[in-house]
Amino acid sequence: MFDFLRKLVPDTHPLRLLYHKVAAFVAALVNFYPSDNMIVIGVTGTNGKTTVVNLIAGILTVWGQKVGMTSTVNFQIGDDKWTNVSKQSTLGAFKMQGLLKRMKNEGCKYAVVEVTSHAVTQSRIAGINFDVGVITNVTPDHVEYHGGFNNYLNEKGKFFKKVSMDSKKVGVPKVLVLNADDQYYNFFNQYISDRKITYGMNYATVYSENVESTTDGSKFILHVPNNVIPVEIRFPGQYNVYNALAAASACIAIGVPLEIIKKGLEESAGVPGRSEQIYAGQPYSIVVDYAHTPEALENLTKLYKGLTRGKLYTVFGATGGGRDKSKRPKMGQVVNENSDYIIVTDDDPYSEDELDIIEQVSTGIPRKEGRDFWKIPDRREAIRLALSLAKEGDCVIVAGKGCEEVIMLRGKRIPWNDKQVIEGLLSREAEISVT
Repeated sequence: MFDFLRKLVPDTHPLRLLYHKVAAFVAALVNFYPSDNMIVIGVTGTNGKTTVVNLIAGILTVWGQKVGMTSTVNFQIGDDKWTNVSKQSTLGAFKMQGLLKRMKNEGCKYAVVEVTSHAVTQSRIAGINFDVGVITNVTPDHVEYHGGFNNYLNEKGKFFKKVSMDSKKVGVPKVLVLNADDQYYNFFNQYISDRKITYGMNYATVYSENVESTTDGSKFILHVPNNVIPVEIRFPGQYNVYNALAAASACIAIGVPLEIIKKGLEESAGVPGRSEQIYAGQPYSIVVDYAHTPEALENLTKLYKGLTRGKLYTVFGATGGGRDKSKRPKMGQVVNENSDYIIVTDDDPYSEDELDIIEQVSTGIPRKEGRDFWKIPDRREAIRLALSLAKEGDCVIVAGKGCEEVIMLRGKRIPWNDKQVIEGLLSREAEISVT
């Protein structure tokens, strides 16, 4: 019955969207608009949102502030942290407002919220009074849901417009944080605010220079207005330097001292499932990452191809449920360009045929299957193959799910965690080698 109703009144139908909008304002009303009593920072963009949200929360915590946070991966209220198992990066309106109310009641001065394009379209953030809006970057994503890339871009823009138009809190300016290097910078720069802070690799309000990356992290010189300081973070890649710059800019917007920003960035151990390295005694590297767009996969595989002295193995798939089918061959293409060995497998097929998804991804991989390229629907077996082939000095990337706790397969939520599966496979290998 539920599936029938969804087909009859799909997610983007005006009636469904009206329902979401009314529900959002009711949710805010019954919870007494908790965001009015906190400084709220919203982070949107295609890639990097979760990392930036976690970095901002980490910096504010180091500053001695009580912080609430919501992200794709995790939640936080002060010292209480727990995993997000909802499969929603931005919660539905009633759950979100309830969480914000708990943050307020428990004394949080700041709330850091991950904001998706779906959340904007479905009014999940209506009734939340934002003070700072941050954009990471914009590349094509969720295009089919929004009916075109321009619509997707405009949904991101609506969030910036909302930040500017939300009611002012006493002594709290409305600030927009922009990526000066992003190709859509001018689009976001059109929105009015009390202040704007730009960040980038060259000329911006906040910028970096002398960037160096290893498998263990990155270091760079952080430039802010009238000051400069060296920073060393525990996660590699230029894209993570951008994430650090975005977080630093958001914290500068609310007056965090530079020394605290440096300390917060350097003490962050990273985010589960984001460039997360797994060590269990194996002679090769293993990296688990959430990368699930062509751009994110390209950044990830290019980075580790350059850092790996041996061969690079990439295990990945594409999300089903009708999501952005056009990007699937592109994902295969970028992985093909940067990987020595490729295994295409399940991601979250949802109700789609998993073999069809794998075939669509594989059209971007002009290799003969069986030598350095395999199609294995069972994600556990795909990972097992990569681990069995990897040698000393090699690197195995397992991409697409990060630290998610389930796989959506044929309408069922199946318990799953890439890291736990990998550690289980490695422990069995160790037992076999000992016996």
